[in-house]
This record gives sequence, structure tokens and C-alpha cells, in this order.
Amino acid sequence: MKLMIASDIHGSALYCEKLLERFREEKPDRLLLLGDILYHGPRNDLPEGYAPKKVIPLLNEISGYCVGVRGNCDAEVDQMVLDFSIMDDYLYLNIDGLDIYATHGHVYDQHRPMKGTRGILLGGHTHVPAIEEFADYVYLNPGSVSIPKDGTERSYMILENRVFQWKKLEDGETYKEYRVKE
Repeated sequence: MKLMIASDIHGSALYCEKLLERFREEKPDRLLLLGDILYHGPRNDLPEGYAPKKVIPLLNEISGYCVGVRGNCDAEVDQMVLDFSIMDDYLYLNIDGLDIYATHGHVYDQHRPMKGTRGILLGGHTHVPAIEEFADYVYLNPGSVSIPKDGTERSYMILENRVFQWKKLEDGETYKEYRVKE
């Protein structure tokens, strides 16, 4: 299975369209969105191309491929307009034998994981790509699609064959990789 992982679109139609260009090129089986989909939030500046009403149909067009978790900027009203679930604080997935826990990062994070977390913990929220190894799990953050921080690239991740790749949103170039040990 090939999984595309992205976080923190924050209502940018411009960068959502770029993400969907990468989606069409990558041809993943699923797109996992780690929250903060439609709203920019009070602490962030408006991202370039901010148009939440345009993001809605873009994502709904591929809703059969999408699954998501709730970010701190996501609300019930956002769920009302999206055709896929985004209201869970975390999801558990098993892909190719990997235990994967997906969350946004404002309720659970690498220092406060869900009880029983083992394997891979995916989180967004910080807008900074990350790999952190802990005793029972490895924390991975894809960075942000629309508002990267700390001088990082706009990015997303691909999981395929137990390998996570961080890719630049602009051109799909891989710039970081993490191979899960057997």
C-alpha cells in the first residue's frame, strides 16, 4: 500500500492544488491528512492563496481516498462540508505490518502519545518536518503544506514498502527518508 501523508493546509487553495498535483503524480492508495485543513487559526498569518471554500471541493473530489484527524484549527462546521472524516483526535492504521498512530499534535504528540503507542507516531501541528526515535515508537512529522516554519520546505510524506519519504511540495523531490527496521 502507498500512503500519502500531509498536514496543515490551513485553507490555502493554492497549496492544496499543488498537493493534489503531487497526489495525481504519486498515485497513492490513500491520502492521510493530519489536521488543520480549512482554517488558518489565530496564531498564523493567512497563507498564500487562502480560500477555504475552494479547498472544500478540491478535497471532496478525492474524498474516497481521504482520511483525516482533527487539528486544533478544525471544527464541527468543517466536518459538515467535507465528505470524509476529520473529527477523530487520532487514528490507528496497520499498513504492511506497521502499527501507525496518526494525530495532529495538539492533544497527543511525541511527548504525550496515545496510551499503548508502538511503532510509528505521525503528527503535524509544528509545521516542521521531524524524525524522533523513542523507546517504543518513532515520531514522524511531514511538515506543512502551506505554512512551513523554521526555514523548512513545504512538504508531504509518502509511505511505501516501510519507507517514509519527505518530499518537496513544489517538485516532488525527496529530501529526507526514514526506513522502518524489520
